[in-house]
Amino acid sequence: MNYQQTLDYLFSSLPMFQRLGKAAYKANLDNTLALDAYFKHPHKQFKSIHVAGTNGKGSVSHMLASVLQEAGYKTALYTSPHLKDFRERIKINGKQIPESYVTAFVEKNRAYFEKLKPSFFEMTVAMAFKFFADESVDVAIMEVGMGGRLDSTNIIKPELSIITNISKDHTQFLGNTIEKIAIEKAGIIKNNTPVVIGQSIKASKQVFIEKAKEKNSKICFAEDNYQIDYVLNTLDEKQNFNVYSGKNIAFADLKLDLLGTYQKYNLITALQSLEILQEKGFRLKEGDIYKGLAKIQQNTGLMGRWQIIGHNPRIVCDTAHNEAGVREVVSQIQSTPYNSLHIVIGMVNDKNIDKILSILPKNAFYYFTRANIPRSHAENELAKKASKYNLNGITLPKVADALKAAKNKAGKDDFIFVGGSTFVVAEVV
Repeated sequence: MNYQQTLDYLFSSLPMFQRLGKAAYKANLDNTLALDAYFKHPHKQFKSIHVAGTNGKGSVSHMLASVLQEAGYKTALYTSPHLKDFRERIKINGKQIPESYVTAFVEKNRAYFEKLKPSFFEMTVAMAFKFFADESVDVAIMEVGMGGRLDSTNIIKPELSIITNISKDHTQFLGNTIEKIAIEKAGIIKNNTPVVIGQSIKASKQVFIEKAKEKNSKICFAEDNYQIDYVLNTLDEKQNFNVYSGKNIAFADLKLDLLGTYQKYNLITALQSLEILQEKGFRLKEGDIYKGLAKIQQNTGLMGRWQIIGHNPRIVCDTAHNEAGVREVVSQIQSTPYNSLHIVIGMVNDKNIDKILSILPKNAFYYFTRANIPRSHAENELAKKASKYNLNGITLPKVADALKAAKNKAGKDDFIFVGGSTFVVAEVV
């Protein structure tokens, strides 16, 4: 098989949550443990950092990877889902896993996969572990796919566990209360391993404190130790922060090349995590932190976070897809200058669609569409639901056609936003 044939085989033969949703979810680690034993426990051959959370875990993972790369570490990064190419999920120092490795891995182990019948995600995590071990990485940053306790990444014994925040998402799997979701996320807290919490509320904070106490693990709440007073946008399209620790400036004029205003929360989480890593002996200089945070996209290839993909009119896409994430994006849209607002939107079936529609701007013209995956919500049904919230526009079955229509209608001083689903964004970046 060549690379494309290998992908076709994987996408068609392994249950894939990204495409199918609930049918691909495995509520145990049995297959993960079997794969780990089959490959002789590759995750034990390198240090790791584990990142969970409802929103922001991808951004925090990429922030840490960029800084560690600048510090000279051979840094692996596992994230999900991918936007354009499967290989985005598995990187070392910003370079994607080679096509030849993916093909050889599947060909060599295909018989075992067909016997075990792992999910797409379980197989991908096993591939990442094996690749990172084969390449002798110094450290791997592992982003949780969903939840934590039962996620396939949760067999590692990391140097540090990170939970960015808790809000309601994937409630059909993780529970329908903040406390239940927090319990699932807290499942990544390991014995005698420090844990950083980014944002917390009363309902989740106590869950984390109790779990850390049970595991004899030091717990740090990033928002208690770092604060940001204001944010400026620089001429070279970066955000510029003054970060305080108490009354003292910890980082002055710290530049971040990610433009979402919500990144201030992820930045604080990353800085607290880097402080813990320094305490654990990682050689991280202040200069490494400044350079790494200013070059995240260049160093890691991160896409889809308030990403500018066009000018005159300005076109921005963002992968926010749950209530908490969309609220942050809507806030930034409302603070963006424009003449008229155009929103290209598609969603997937297993989200709280009504809740998200209820918070979207009513002063926009909408282009309801659907991504090319089975989980996509039909664009006509989406438009019908949206009309209940006074969101009006047109329907187009393909994302590319929806964006084209928005470009044709928009003036040069207008603003076009593309989002609602990671998979919609994947078709425009």
